[in-house]
Amino acid sequence: MATILAIETSCDETAVAIVKKRQVLSSIVSSQIDLHSIYGGVVPELASRQHLEAINICLDQAMTEAAIEWQDIDAVAATCTPGLVGALLVGVSAAKTLAMIHHKPFLGVHHLEGHIYASYLSQPDLKPPFICLLVSGGHTSMIEVKDSFQYQMLGTTRDDAAGEAFDKVARLLNLGYPGGPIIDKLAKSGNPKAFKLPEGRISLPEGGYHPYDSSFSGLKTAVLRLVQKLETQGDIPVVDIAASFQATVAKALTKKTIQCALDSGINTITVGGGVAANSELRRQLLDAAKNYDIQVYFPPLKYCTDNAAMIGCAASEHFDQGHYSSLDLEVRSRMSITEVDQLYNN
Repeated sequence: MATILAIETSCDETAVAIVKKRQVLSSIVSSQIDLHSIYGGVVPELASRQHLEAINICLDQAMTEAAIEWQDIDAVAATCTPGLVGALLVGVSAAKTLAMIHHKPFLGVHHLEGHIYASYLSQPDLKPPFICLLVSGGHTSMIEVKDSFQYQMLGTTRDDAAGEAFDKVARLLNLGYPGGPIIDKLAKSGNPKAFKLPEGRISLPEGGYHPYDSSFSGLKTAVLRLVQKLETQGDIPVVDIAASFQATVAKALTKKTIQCALDSGINTITVGGGVAANSELRRQLLDAAKNYDIQVYFPPLKYCTDNAAMIGCAASEHFDQGHYSSLDLEVRSRMSITEVDQLYNN
């Protein structure tokens, strides 16, 4: 079983982990939330600089926590796409340097593939085929995992991703950044049926609609208009709006995901990304799946948001299949998960 040192710096978390197959030996995450919350969102240049300051500290902590030496490491991996280019460069440059110094293979890992493999960390017997609902600040994707490294994109984001919608609605309600955890907390004391909000449907030119694509811009706009209307009437019931908004997002995602699994004839669903930590989505999807004898796996909360353990898990599988990346591999801000084979030399 390969032991991988993995680095994740695609956005605003500096993360380093050491993973042996699906066992996490250490996982260090340095969050930049306090830094970016001042601006209401991630500032790319600040993120890159913060990664530079934190990367060596995280590397030292990961090695210490795992209690291993460099001779025990089989390869070094880093997220190389998609993400903020400046942030990705910090992690990839560090990984390549370590690989050269210690004569280890280097593997570039697709960030979304990492989120898919997050479920493997707590489900050692999980194997394809399964449907992965990947929901985060930048992605709302429905992916069929046909086999190891074989993916088919069945649904994607047409406008605002789910996590982005949470952030924007939180801003409308003056709740701060990031919006997901704050709305989830407030919604617990609110009425999810207080306001009827649109789930969002993707209309097709020839008629009908796309069943697996997601759209949350209309929902965000509906909340904006609701807030504007309520402002003229007095106090705004923030907890009820939060609960209604969250329940609507969870309902839309649950319906699409269950339908996708049924249409595909697949009885296993995994969920990845920061929104996978949302309590209402977990409740609704797990409850709905029981009616169809579908198994649903959510990663532990600590592996929902960006982390390096999931990157190491994916890299370990690639390494075991004889895959490695060139030291000339460049970072890319965008890349489809269906193109992951381009990251490896064999």
